[in-house]
Amino acid sequence: MHITRRRFLAFSGIGMATAFTGCRPLEIRGVSPDSALDVINQPGLTGKALLAGNKHRFLGYPVNMTTLPEEFFSWRRQLHAAGINQFAFNNVGNPFKESSLPFNTHDFEREVIRHFAGLYGFPVHDYWGFLSNSGTDSNMHGMYMGRTLLTTRTGVRPKVYFTGEAHYSIQILGDLLGMEMVQVATLADGGMDKVSLADHLADNRDHPALVVATVGTTFKGAIDHVDAIQSVLQGVDSYVHLDAALFGGYLPYTPFVSQVLHQNGNRRRYDSLAVSCHKFFGFPSPAGLFITRDSLYQEFNEQFSRIHKPEYIHHVPGTITCSRDAVKPAEFYFFTTGSASARQAADAGSILQLTARLHQEMQSRMPMLQATRANHLSNTLYFRKPSPAIIKKYSLATMNLATAAGTEGYAHVVIMPHVTDRVIDEFLTDLEVDRGGAGV
Repeated sequence: MHITRRRFLAFSGIGMATAFTGCRPLEIRGVSPDSALDVINQPGLTGKALLAGNKHRFLGYPVNMTTLPEEFFSWRRQLHAAGINQFAFNNVGNPFKESSLPFNTHDFEREVIRHFAGLYGFPVHDYWGFLSNSGTDSNMHGMYMGRTLLTTRTGVRPKVYFTGEAHYSIQILGDLLGMEMVQVATLADGGMDKVSLADHLADNRDHPALVVATVGTTFKGAIDHVDAIQSVLQGVDSYVHLDAALFGGYLPYTPFVSQVLHQNGNRRRYDSLAVSCHKFFGFPSPAGLFITRDSLYQEFNEQFSRIHKPEYIHHVPGTITCSRDAVKPAEFYFFTTGSASARQAADAGSILQLTARLHQEMQSRMPMLQATRANHLSNTLYFRKPSPAIIKKYSLATMNLATAAGTEGYAHVVIMPHVTDRVIDEFLTDLEVDRGGAGV
């Protein structure tokens, strides 16, 4: 059948499908949706099942591949029985305001934010946030809030200060938000150099500063020390957004929690926080926590309401995104339970212990790989790039890094809760064989 543009626009639904397949609607009667899906999806599902059998070797990216416990799936079934994920629920709006759309899970979302705001040391009566689509979504809200507040307070649009080790989304978001980006130099360990920051601040003293600090940089696992950053922001109109996508998941369960706490005594360390749900926690879909102080949010929302005031939903939502996923907050509520918190604490200890073990073994057995751990809080090791076979088997991320000898290829591993001693042993053996063959 010849399809013209006019005829294309006239088709919809099953009519469009049958036009392209040469079938008529009557010819598919008697084929149940279930049997049709079996025919369509079976090859793809077989491939996914094969992938699942290799997830324990997934070492190159910060995703927890552990199968969630039965309690999580039991909770999911309870949600399903209540209608959640059977038909449309929508968390549009501020989860701390009554919604005109009753089919929402704002109650679970509020409890998630309350729980994690406490974990990160926000004041009991001064916190606000929501569950976002991803860590990048949380970063976008933090940077937009910082831009809005600083521009309103000073009348001048801020510049964004970040390092080359920060997540690539920061540069995308800076461009999206129309802000000039200032790249700050790093120390040898990959963390932000406060001297370089001070120099750049002096060069741009006529602009407020929106600093994006990272606790756990993408490739090296470095830390931008917030207290050092704050020491050079004295007297500067500033806003600090903390991107703790990975480390923010596990550090609260370790002796190093101070790195992600909102306050040091009575001194506020940062203004907003982004943490990914699908990284350390192992939530099965991309999602993110965005948390700030309610007092800051109210100041921001006053300006936000001048941009738009949607009478349609009876309040100013405070979020850039309008319709928001209602299933994820309800499901992520599971991670606030006592059993989940105990598991998270055990996982945090395990990944740091395994990272230390792998680092020591690589240094002693394969010193030429130059395995580096940026700091003892990190679950990331980076080293000279092995052969393509090793990279493929373990799904390793790779980058070209500047070294004393010039630019050289490196790979990294991120030790997540699904990684075991057995996988570490296999990886080490493969590296040794690789080193003796076509590898480094």
